[in-house]
Amino acid sequence: MTDRKATLSVGDKSIELPIYSGTVGPDVIDVRSLVQEGVFTYDPGFVSTAACESQITYIDGANGVLLHRGYPIEELAENSDYLEVCYLLLNGELPTPEENRKFHETIKSHTMLHDQMRNFFQGFRRDAHPMAIMCGVVGALSAFYHDQMDVTNAHQREITAHRLVAKMPTIAAWCYKYSIGQPFVYPRNDLSYAENFLQMMFGVPCEEYKPNPILAKAMDKIFILHADHEQNASTSTVRLAGSTGANPYACIASGIAALWGPAHGGANEAVLDMLAEIGDEANIEKFIAKAKDKDDPFRLMGFGHRVYKNFDPRAKVMAETAYEVLTELGLENDPLLRIAQRLEKIALEDEYFVQRKLYPNVDFYSGLILKAIGIPTSMFTVIFALSRTIGWFSHWNEMVSGDYRIGRPRQLYTGEEARKYPEK
Repeated sequence: MTDRKATLSVGDKSIELPIYSGTVGPDVIDVRSLVQEGVFTYDPGFVSTAACESQITYIDGANGVLLHRGYPIEELAENSDYLEVCYLLLNGELPTPEENRKFHETIKSHTMLHDQMRNFFQGFRRDAHPMAIMCGVVGALSAFYHDQMDVTNAHQREITAHRLVAKMPTIAAWCYKYSIGQPFVYPRNDLSYAENFLQMMFGVPCEEYKPNPILAKAMDKIFILHADHEQNASTSTVRLAGSTGANPYACIASGIAALWGPAHGGANEAVLDMLAEIGDEANIEKFIAKAKDKDDPFRLMGFGHRVYKNFDPRAKVMAETAYEVLTELGLENDPLLRIAQRLEKIALEDEYFVQRKLYPNVDFYSGLILKAIGIPTSMFTVIFALSRTIGWFSHWNEMVSGDYRIGRPRQLYTGEEARKYPEK
């Protein structure tokens, strides 16, 4: 609690509101009592509103800081694999070697899907967007595990976390296989998490798939860097759905639906669309001029970030990974990739972009990596959803583990007042 107060004047009335301080970050003013005074706050997009208390992730956008349970994202990407980060987000601490071994084994034991779920895939059109399929299939998991899901039971919540983390790569890869008409490839428990995903994506039953360790390492880093990002639109969607007591699989499906929006999860796909629009290195200067023209609708995608007003800390890791992948695959001279490298150089040196802190963000590099690996743009957001599932679940789990209320945002009503129904 706190002894500090903020005073709000409403007409001739003064209202005292408590001020709270987190571990780090801005102070918050508790406005919950305002409803008793007959007023609400008005905050479209909730950009100035803390809707919850959380111990999972902290972002300092001004200084380019991203912490998971206190650990900088750069250190996690350097020293941990994705499943270690999953354990950290879920449990609050990094695992001991024995806990890490058991967690990896547990996840491997849940990678297969119920065979009847094949029917769900077959119910979609072949040209359905992979995100539409993923949203439907993940929601359908609630039909298979509804009788084993008491949200007040910590053990059952833990099993649900294991199932989701384990099955999402299988679901994601099967979305791709279904869209191209290839047979589903089953998970292999002798492979790492990232290797297993790649073999389900690109393997075929008629020959053995040998994952490239450089590409597997790159995929693992992409998973880590997208694992959680605090109270964004999709995470808030999962929390709001979860506040009703809804089945967690349905809550995760709601997060997938929110992530699908181009303003949220489609940013790395937009990067490749932009590179294709530029088309040739000879056109770069023309498009740079268009980006600087405030009256021109063209925007450089993958530069700058709504949250980070400095360099995106995830981008530093992704930049190194991108060069490793391009070198490994011999794609240094790919036309789109050369355009991207030129744009990156300009953004880091041109005074216009430097002054506005329009540095390349994580989406700029992750799109290049995924393209180089051979993953189609329609799958980019699916991979984002796969990665983010652990963040969504961790926030849902944190919420239902404590005292929480059903979400009920207010509104500023500007419609008609009460009026009589016209006589007929």
